[in-house]
Amino acid sequence: MPNRTWYDDEAGPVVRPYAMTRGRTRPAQELDVVALVLSVRDTVPVGAGFEPEHLHILDSARRPISIAELAAHLDLPLGVVRVLIDDLVGAGCVVVRPAPTTAELQSRRLLEAVIDGLRAI
Repeated sequence: MPNRTWYDDEAGPVVRPYAMTRGRTRPAQELDVVALVLSVRDTVPVGAGFEPEHLHILDSARRPISIAELAAHLDLPLGVVRVLIDDLVGAGCVVVRPAPTTAELQSRRLLEAVIDGLRAI
């Protein structure tokens, strides 16, 4: 079989991301790039037709991880990763939570400082 390379080394794969999402370009729900993804199952449903990238997301999300981080780990465009995450949400494999706001982070830091102070007493 002849070598049919349809892209150069710098362009990367052209058709594969489109095939991974079965031609979809947008998820059913809006997913913010800083939203946190967390696995709620160890495996995907049998016969779900998931790609290896779905499994990589499921494994990477055992601890909360942002959608942007997942895209970087997979070396895929954000749009593709959003569609793959949407598939996993639909199958009940992951949940997506909004990233904590600055106010929430500051409140947490304040509570941690109070707890540290109480422990020091």
